[in-house]
Amino acid sequence: MTQKNGMALTYSDAQKLVDEWISQFGVRYFSELTNLAILMEEVGEFSRIMARRFGDQSFKKGEDPDSLKSEMGDILFVLICIANQTGISLEESIRHTIDKNTKRDSERHKNNPKLT
Repeated sequence: MTQKNGMALTYSDAQKLVDEWISQFGVRYFSELTNLAILMEEVGEFSRIMARRFGDQSFKKGEDPDSLKSEMGDILFVLICIANQTGISLEESIRHTIDKNTKRDSERHKNNPKLT
C-alpha cells in the first residue's frame, strides 16, 4: 500500500493505524452514516481536483493543483474508518473484488475494440 518506516504498509496495518489514531486523537469513530457523508464529500473534493488537472476546468485562485495525493489519502482514511466500524477486512475485500473481476472480465476487455 504505502511505506511505513521504509517498510510496506499492508491494508491490515493501515486499518490498525487508523484505529490507533482514532483511539488516540479522534475520541471515537463518527457514526457509519456520518462517515459515509464524509466519504462522499472527500470523493467530491477528489473529483474537483481531477476535473481541473485532467479535464477542461482550470484551477480557481487558491486551489492547490498538487492536492490529489492528499485527497486520495482522505478518501482512504474515511474508507478505512468505515471498514473498521463494520468489521470488514480490506485485504479480504480487495482479494474478493479482484477474483470477481477476473472471473467476470477475463476476456471482456481484451475483446473490447474501444481499448485497442
